[in-house]
Amino acid sequence: MQKEIQYIIKTSSISLVVALVISVVLSVITFLFEREFNLDTAFVREFLYGTMMAFMLTFINSTYFDFLTSKVRWNPNKEYQRILAGFLGSIPLSMAGIWLVRFIIEIIIEKKSMDAFWDNQIFSNYLGSLIVTFVVLLIYYLITLYKKLQENKFKEQKIIAGNASAQFETLKNQIDPHFLFNSLNVLSSLIEENPENAQRFTTSLSKIYRYVLDQKDKELVPLKEELNFAKTYMKLLSMRFENSLTYSLPDTPIDEDAKVVPLSLQLLLENTIKHNIVSDMQPLHITITMEGDYLLVSNNLQKKEVLQSGSGVGLKNIVSRYSILTKKPVIVDADEANFLVKIPILTKEISLIKNKKYNEVDAYLKAKKQVKDIKDFYGNLISYCFVIPLLAWINYQTSWQFKWFIFPMIGWGLGVAMQAFSVFGYGRTWEERKINELMEKQQNNNQRKWE
Repeated sequence: MQKEIQYIIKTSSISLVVALVISVVLSVITFLFEREFNLDTAFVREFLYGTMMAFMLTFINSTYFDFLTSKVRWNPNKEYQRILAGFLGSIPLSMAGIWLVRFIIEIIIEKKSMDAFWDNQIFSNYLGSLIVTFVVLLIYYLITLYKKLQENKFKEQKIIAGNASAQFETLKNQIDPHFLFNSLNVLSSLIEENPENAQRFTTSLSKIYRYVLDQKDKELVPLKEELNFAKTYMKLLSMRFENSLTYSLPDTPIDEDAKVVPLSLQLLLENTIKHNIVSDMQPLHITITMEGDYLLVSNNLQKKEVLQSGSGVGLKNIVSRYSILTKKPVIVDADEANFLVKIPILTKEISLIKNKKYNEVDAYLKAKKQVKDIKDFYGNLISYCFVIPLLAWINYQTSWQFKWFIFPMIGWGLGVAMQAFSVFGYGRTWEERKINELMEKQQNNNQRKWE
């Protein structure tokens, strides 16, 4: 209940500020050219009525859009549905709000009769407010669309940062001296004892490194390819640990559109070896299965007393990458006997923009361009403030019956607003600041180890 009260107070405050701004602007335009600017009773009454109308429209639409954004789940690939719902819902709600304000003004304040009130309810009385509402909605969705585009760029940069970290972690695990040392020792033993197995071991090892090199630059890979890689990787581990390690893979048909984060299975399988004892007395069994839209990797839990350094970083990295790509979480479940990790199976590949390398020259050029953009904005704003009043005055002196100055005022004003939004709002400066924060956060996260 407290949150609802705080929301109402906050929305009401914002709506009141917006209503006052709109009323001041409309009052200045109206009274500046149609009659002398006197603070008479008529002016105060029209100002208050206009403020009430603007407040009601702002409050209703703000609440409605907050409801659409926070309470309704939309398909991100069908943004037009939310826009359509916004327009179709906002128009009748706005008309209801206008009717309520007119009822308060005419019945409660001006003490008119209900018959007179109903006789005055014609569509033309609502048309002006509806036009203003439509224009505000259009501006709102233009700004929202621009903001969404910038957020998508930021999200893509986050994905790039996560993939870069994952590539480093995967290559570090694969080229880890301990891993190579054990693999070469096994290969050396097999050459003497079983040359045929030694050849298979070498083939599997080369396939593993080939897969790492092929997939390291991808965002998502087909689940079928990842499972084939896991099979090769498990064969390699089986040759190394012999009867101490067993495994099973899913035998169900794989959807061609199903995708997972690349090398996620390698990291999970490597973690099972790092975390658990693998011996003839305590064999380790790893199971990979599919359950709905999740891929399950489980093993019997037999923890090592002393874990290798960097334990858990691979799992942490997988969780971070999936949190960027999808709302479906990576699920980790463990009890005294078993350890289970569920990773989401995705069905849509995400396109990334190319990562840009910045140096001192790039930074200088970007700063120089940013300064130029700011100067251009202020020049445009000053021109707007001088030219529009001049056009209004010319319009007033020549043909005030047709107020043509409104068209350049609105069109040019939208251009100035969008330019300000780009320079000071969610433009390049905002994007770079967020990317820097992400990089610092990623660096701090990489310094922490899982228990």
